[in-house]
Amino acid sequence: MLLSHDHKWYVIMEKKCVFSFVITSLVCVVLFATSCNIGLMSSLRPPTNGTLSPSAKNDLEANDQLPRFAYLVSGSKGDLESLWRTLRALYHPRNQYIVHLDLESPVDERSELASRIKNDPMYSKIGNVYMIAKANLVTYTGPTMVANTLHACAILLKRNPDWDWFINLSASDYPLVTQDDLLYTFSTLDRNLNFIEHTSNLGWKDKKRAMPLMIDPGLYMLNKSDVLWVSTKRSLPAAFKLFTGSAWMVLSHSFVEYIIWGWDNLPRTLLMYYTNFVSSPEGYFHTAICNAPEFSKTVVNHDLHYISWDMPPKQHPRVLSIRDMGKMVASGSAFGRKFRRNDSVLDTIDKELLRRMNEDGFTPGGWCGGKPECSVVEDLARIRPSAGAERLKGTVDKLVTEAKSGKNQCV
Repeated sequence: MLLSHDHKWYVIMEKKCVFSFVITSLVCVVLFATSCNIGLMSSLRPPTNGTLSPSAKNDLEANDQLPRFAYLVSGSKGDLESLWRTLRALYHPRNQYIVHLDLESPVDERSELASRIKNDPMYSKIGNVYMIAKANLVTYTGPTMVANTLHACAILLKRNPDWDWFINLSASDYPLVTQDDLLYTFSTLDRNLNFIEHTSNLGWKDKKRAMPLMIDPGLYMLNKSDVLWVSTKRSLPAAFKLFTGSAWMVLSHSFVEYIIWGWDNLPRTLLMYYTNFVSSPEGYFHTAICNAPEFSKTVVNHDLHYISWDMPPKQHPRVLSIRDMGKMVASGSAFGRKFRRNDSVLDTIDKELLRRMNEDGFTPGGWCGGKPECSVVEDLARIRPSAGAERLKGTVDKLVTEAKSGKNQCV
């Protein structure tokens, strides 16, 4: 469990001159950094369950060079059970997991989550599930959500840099494919690719979000409250081009290092700008990657989520139900958003898509062994993709082909 080695680490970072604190009257955002090697292109051990085509199986190599994912799963007051269920459904011993219940959640909920992680035999043995014990206050329309995401990225880089992609999810998200499906799909991808749904056509957001100024009390208060509006407005920036899109992303290790280290100062400059920007999680990462020549060509314009919006769209997407099951499957997406706690559709997803029979159990995969199922880690290099792997791979391959042609890429 992550408790605190922060003070000691700050001193080390300052001695190395990696970065300095950025403090203004409106924001105090602390970034952590560490160095690590970028994963190389690789392949995976052949699946064993016969759900993939023979040609697909022949293309795979029998060695342990599968990718690894690093997850942030976050929630707020009342999200303990939803977060726990999502974490169990997502779990794979190859990956790294950061979980966070924000400061609005009661102390007993955070204590219960910490206790479950500490006492879980698998989590204790593998040591790849960490909880941010010193909770952050997160205002979901303000920059504190960006700060919380960067905090998790920095912790992941520091504690175990052996991962290839970072994925942020909320407690109301849920996987639509197994981790074996995801590993299979991503095993043949360029590991510098970033999946960020984005556009530079801000439309009404120009006047409603980019030009107004606001202050997020979550930066300096202990209790959550609405953002404060400043009467003065600002002009659109000339030094960089604004982008907006989904707050849910799959980011490459190399890009995560860039936004944490910020070696050309663009990430820090944009962090200061988005301090006063409404719904900054829908713009900060998008603007950073599309204004960085080193990374702008690595963007795939999709968040790998199935999300259903009202027409015209409201502030939040529709809550998904069993009626959406067909569309979710047909979308070929990796995740769905958003779900009510313990809705019957989650039971259907567990049974039909994840083959997960026990609500508190893990999603079965090639690594699973022992009795009860998945109580023992047998082989981290063995995966058993399901039919979901073919659906997801079809979607991802199409998106990547479009990105390589330059279609819908940072324009």
